[in-house]
Amino acid sequence: MSSGVKTIAWILLVGWIGGATYWHVCKIKQLCDGPTTETAAPTYVNPPLSIFDGTKLKLSSSFNVGFKKSIAAPNYANVKKELDSLAAYLKSNPNRKLTVTGLYASMEQKSATFPDLGLARAEALKKYLVEMGVPASQVATTSKMIELQFSADDSTHGMEFGFDSLVIPKTEEALAAAEKYEDAFKPMDLYFQTSSTNYIQTEDNQKFLEEAKKYLASHKDKKLSITGHTDNVGADDKNLALSGKRAEGVKVAFKKYGIAADQLTTEAKGETQPKASNDTPEGRKANRRVSIVVQ
Repeated sequence: MSSGVKTIAWILLVGWIGGATYWHVCKIKQLCDGPTTETAAPTYVNPPLSIFDGTKLKLSSSFNVGFKKSIAAPNYANVKKELDSLAAYLKSNPNRKLTVTGLYASMEQKSATFPDLGLARAEALKKYLVEMGVPASQVATTSKMIELQFSADDSTHGMEFGFDSLVIPKTEEALAAAEKYEDAFKPMDLYFQTSSTNYIQTEDNQKFLEEAKKYLASHKDKKLSITGHTDNVGADDKNLALSGKRAEGVKVAFKKYGIAADQLTTEAKGETQPKASNDTPEGRKANRRVSIVVQ
């Protein structure tokens, strides 16, 4: 065989070996690296704060209420001025009712004390407003699950706010009937006839009592908090004493129902935490109450 023919044969052999190797490694075992493409990380968008009540109230900020992932406690640092303005607006407009919707993502851990993390966040903001002097009856809470985005520092932002007219029932019976049971971890108010120490019983507060009793029986470390409140008529010390007396009366009734005494706590707030404006007869009636909640 001539040297030229040998050279061609060697070239064909080497080519065949190389092709077979490529096919085995890259096509069968798929071990060859293809061209790489980098996907840019999605840009986190911080939704701005927006609170509007028609033409009466317009609050906005490029910042918003912030939350760490799976945490209910809010960060108000960047929007405290707007929230303080919101509190002032509600106090000066007792006929307006605010609904706070807490947002949460399915990927977040559930709240330990509320049905979902969104409601826990909404209740945390409500607590802030109440501490600023807003009557609790002016703030309703709800929740909504959406696929929130989280920033690099593991936080998200945003709540929703809506307004409606607040109608306060005119009688103690109507006030008691307006209190609807949702769960034992959401405060419920008990009302009393004038000069009576026995609260007005309804299907809803009876349902609260039944569910609270069941829960407390299997959770001995939990308590049912009973807090007395009054309107602002009369001396502060007398109102404080009266609110404590009614709270103790409810405690006695709950003990008779079968709840352990060491799981019932009472507190007297007097006129310091109004539920509604004391400027109207209806508002004063709404403020004469005992609040109950499992904690």
